[in-house]
Amino acid sequence: VYNRMTELCFRHCVSNLNYRLLTGREETCLESCAGKLVHANHRLMRAYVALMPSLVQRRASDYEAGAAQASQNSAREGPAAATTPA
Repeated sequence: VYNRMTELCFRHCVSNLNYRLLTGREETCLESCAGKLVHANHRLMRAYVALMPSLVQRRASDYEAGAAQASQNSAREGPAAATTPA
């Protein structure tokens, strides 16, 4: 994320590579660009953290339902397989 943000802001803000130092306009642009992207990343992470417990709970219940279904199928097939001669 950091590398993509750096590249995006650099391409957007830096227009002249003839000088060693950034111009004031370039510095301001980079600070604004990076600030916006960091803020957006923080908002995204807050939403992810808020949703994660419900996603984990849903996956756990789906797994438990699948395991129960497999157990029922195994129990139904078990006695029939035992009575079939080999």
